[in-house]
Amino acid sequence: MVKFLLAAILVLPLAAGASSPAIGHVEPPSWWVGMKQASLQLMVHGEQVGRLEPALAYPGVRITGVERTDNPNYLFVTLDIGKDARPGELELQFKRGKEVAARHRYRLDPRRAGSAERRSFDASDAIYLLMPDRFANGNPANDQAGMLEGAERRAPNKRHGGDLAGMQAGLDYVRDLGFTMIWPTPLLENNQPAYSYHGYALTDYYKIDPRFGSNADFRAYVAAAKARGIGVIHDIVLNHIGTSHWWMRDLPARDWINHGTVFKPTNNQHTVAQDIHAAPEEKARFFDGWFVETMPDLNQRNKLVARYLIQNTLWWVEYADLAGIREDTYSYSDPAFLNEWNRALVREYPHMNVVGEEMDARPHMVAYWQKGVVNRDGYRSELPTVMDFPLSDTAPEALLAPESSGKGLIRIYEILAADYLYADPMKLMVFPDNHDRPRVLAQVDNNIDLARSNLVLMATTRGIPQVFYGTEVLIGSPKQREDGVLRADMPGGWAGDGASAFTGAGLSASQRDMQAFVRTLFNWRKTSSAVTGGKLTHYLPQDGSYVYFRHDGKQTVMVVINKNAGDTRLALERFAGMIKGAPSATNVLTGAKVDLRTPLALPAMTSVVLAW
Repeated sequence: MVKFLLAAILVLPLAAGASSPAIGHVEPPSWWVGMKQASLQLMVHGEQVGRLEPALAYPGVRITGVERTDNPNYLFVTLDIGKDARPGELELQFKRGKEVAARHRYRLDPRRAGSAERRSFDASDAIYLLMPDRFANGNPANDQAGMLEGAERRAPNKRHGGDLAGMQAGLDYVRDLGFTMIWPTPLLENNQPAYSYHGYALTDYYKIDPRFGSNADFRAYVAAAKARGIGVIHDIVLNHIGTSHWWMRDLPARDWINHGTVFKPTNNQHTVAQDIHAAPEEKARFFDGWFVETMPDLNQRNKLVARYLIQNTLWWVEYADLAGIREDTYSYSDPAFLNEWNRALVREYPHMNVVGEEMDARPHMVAYWQKGVVNRDGYRSELPTVMDFPLSDTAPEALLAPESSGKGLIRIYEILAADYLYADPMKLMVFPDNHDRPRVLAQVDNNIDLARSNLVLMATTRGIPQVFYGTEVLIGSPKQREDGVLRADMPGGWAGDGASAFTGAGLSASQRDMQAFVRTLFNWRKTSSAVTGGKLTHYLPQDGSYVYFRHDGKQTVMVVINKNAGDTRLALERFAGMIKGAPSATNVLTGAKVDLRTPLALPAMTSVVLAW
């Protein structure tokens, strides 16, 4: 494994009266030979470094461009890394006239074999979403790690101490549940004075937060996951940074941040992004306004900002051997930049999947951002996968509502009937809840049976299922969103916990049953060609049940989402066109054989999955 080296800076004596530049950052901190994109732009930050001229002498590498901004403490140096370049260390020189003011050793590493052709995530995968600070504390010694905010576990909105060591110790647990991908919320440094646990206020784009571990620890975690057949999806934040980011003390350019250092909030009106009648001022306020006061908004129309963010994403994919990208607050960033960013990823990694967050309950709002959709305003997104908030937000309401005209299970049917809006419904991320929604159990009024039905729906409908950590042990929350509470600690992740999801010790019978249910459902899902790649055919809900089929010519799966309060029997004649005379099926959740020639017995509030 290639070692990650922080490049050393050697400052040489200067002529009398001259000052030596104190170079603080060169980013990206390393790169690779053999990348498809041969051009690399380095951000160099240091006292008056913008007044110097860069130079280098290294076979196959040459300087092809130098850009300066209105801040003399920055220099942007473009390198061309030719096909004949070899791994090694090159020396960057920064000159004042003929005199060398500073030298910087820069590392070019070899790429992993097959890196460009890496597999990403798709509908054959199931994703386990976790919050690193709340999953498991494997190394209490790093709970402060010299950062502004330390761990205070009793406070819901403080850090609790979870880290990469705890995440790595839980890999076998996640694998055994049947998940093939892990999406951790952001792991990069968030050295904010308060409310830093969530990870979405970055203060360094190239550094894992020390309270989680090191860059090397993250790479080791990804390797350990990969050895267990699990890929890791990296949570990227392109729209904003934290107010404590080192840029905010010395902005690279006056237009690096939208509105400079002055807080002007976004209007949060997602509709203006695609509204053909929207006033330009309203669009500008949506895209350029700050998400919150502690998150300055990046100006991706500045080409230097755009290139920095693109290279940062490529760097983490290559450095950590990532299997995918999740992009936060997707629609808030500049739309043209987002397409440029997606294209750059696909050029380097043709099979890379990216999922973007458009947090809206209306299918047309989400579909706008999926690649292949032709929009009225002419915008054609390059984003492959979108998060299916319409289904996620509708399902619990439909499961709870009485079955009447326009209410109940028909609402789930209608959401799926709107799939014509998407270019590829199989590239939707479906989920019962996540870190921005109340826990699924709370959404269905703590009815475990309905929570199970929601999981059955998400595991068997079209798309890529994602489950939030702790759902399998019935972690709850208030029904109204309360972030610090719904992002609860995983039982057993801390020494002294009275119960443990990882070992089963101290769990209630209901928790153990739910854990077994999730394990059975998602391990079976991995084997089902119909669910992971087949078509979906559904029937109008009737008598408290919603029936749909997944089928691919090799396997047929019949799913019955059942919310009846009492035991019922479901006549199967209506579904003869899909059952096609099959005499029997297997209930994949119980292993029981089911006769398809007689009405199907449905225990109260029990959804079933039948396969043949």
